[in-house]
Amino acid sequence: MLTHNWLYDAMLYIYALSLLFYFSDFVERNRQAKRMGTGLLIFVWILQTAFLVHRIISHLNMTFMTLSEYLLMFSWLLITVSLAISRFFRIELFVFFVNVIGFAVLTLNLFGIGQGASLARWEIVRHLLIVHITLMIGAYVAFTVGAVFSGMYLFLHRRLKGKQWTKSVQRLPSLEMIEKMMSRSALIGTPLLTMSLAVAVTSILTEGRYLLLLDLKVLTSFAALALYIVNVLEHRWFDRPGGKTARWDLICFAVLVLSLLLNRLSSFHGWS
Repeated sequence: MLTHNWLYDAMLYIYALSLLFYFSDFVERNRQAKRMGTGLLIFVWILQTAFLVHRIISHLNMTFMTLSEYLLMFSWLLITVSLAISRFFRIELFVFFVNVIGFAVLTLNLFGIGQGASLARWEIVRHLLIVHITLMIGAYVAFTVGAVFSGMYLFLHRRLKGKQWTKSVQRLPSLEMIEKMMSRSALIGTPLLTMSLAVAVTSILTEGRYLLLLDLKVLTSFAALALYIVNVLEHRWFDRPGGKTARWDLICFAVLVLSLLLNRLSSFHGWS
């Protein structure tokens, strides 16, 4: 648990899950995913409202609000606005990125809920890094699976184009199935990487270690995220051929692996 307050922990975990569904709907126009994401976000809004009301009632002095309550109210307003936009307009990209900011603010607020409800500051920093690394590992797994499918796609496409009907070709699934799995891997990995980097930036800013934002590993990670987002959007919105998407997916994965290898040169949770 990130804090001793189960309500706050529940908000963070459910919020992260809702973002996964929202990103899936944003890319694939999946109504079921949108309903799941909206339902989870409404539940987060209810929990956040209850938490905020409890904090205000606990001291009943509306002339004084702590930084924690300001941040919590800011996050609550972001969710409220995004839900209103989602209800009356179809701007999924806006809703997704607004809630990435809301998630980062909610995470940042871990440092401000210390009136008996949270762990010591250094412990929260450590747990934030655990959350960051956990999300990053999930993204690595999804992108690795996607890279394998991308390699399979290019291999099978070349064999079929050259009419090389080998046993290895016969054992592979269809190009359509491989492309679908490749796409789903990107849909899972991209929001996980986005949230992981949001938590990392929150930790950096809160500790005041601003120079870490210029760390080579951090910059490379953001470059990999930008490439993945562009790759996903171009494939979905501009109907880019599967072969070109597969090649770009492997390039994105290479940048991500480079980011991992830069741990030795990084000041941000580097290891030898």
